[in-house]
Amino acid sequence: EQGSACLLLTGDHVSNSIPQAMANLGLDEQVLQQHVAYDIGTRKLIHHLSQQLDAPAVLAGYSRLIVDLNRSLEDPTLIPEQSDAILIPGNQGLTRQEKTSRVNTFYLPYRAAIDSLIQRFRQHDRVPAFISIHSFTPEMSGKTRPWHIGLMWDKDPRLPLPLLRKLRAHPDGLNIGDNLPYSGKHQADYTIDHHAEANGLAHVAIEIRQDLIATEEGAVRLGRILGDSLRDILADRTLYQVWEG
Repeated sequence: EQGSACLLLTGDHVSNSIPQAMANLGLDEQVLQQHVAYDIGTRKLIHHLSQQLDAPAVLAGYSRLIVDLNRSLEDPTLIPEQSDAILIPGNQGLTRQEKTSRVNTFYLPYRAAIDSLIQRFRQHDRVPAFISIHSFTPEMSGKTRPWHIGLMWDKDPRLPLPLLRKLRAHPDGLNIGDNLPYSGKHQADYTIDHHAEANGLAHVAIEIRQDLIATEEGAVRLGRILGDSLRDILADRTLYQVWEG
């Protein structure tokens, strides 16, 4: 996706695609339609949000079951042998060479694409804001997750706190999680940690409940809500400075 705004969108898990040579990692096709394979609805949502805000986006091209792009190279779940109690046959007993091949083929090009876009901003003396988009299941381990949207952040409040206030004041009465259902303080948000925090970029990870964006209509609606909420916030020029806090 291309755009002119001083904002970068990323989608680590937008695709459930697996190369034909990997034979679906030994999984039934129905498993690849579930949340274990990708973040349902995020590709549609990012597309609409990118258009609304005229912001470029970097989107992953393959399933997180091949390699999880939101994990560090040292994370033992980088290439998951099971996910949500589902065994991944094609990830069992991989050699070091096979793991390295996955990293070189799928992981590093994604990191490089994000770095390249940040560098392009810098070449024009611009410090972009950074938003990572994910989605979460309405239920986990038998417990209902009531939040419509969750905002994940750690130390830099410039983007998440005003967005939290905007979304909580929305007339639709949205239930907005502050570091819920996941926390931005956890190490399992490597894209934000590595590309945004490490570079001092204003940032937030946004999690949307999957049932709200599984359809085109839902993705358009949530894209509009997020776009309208972000537009005034992104007009604040103090966002486009390296965070020294």
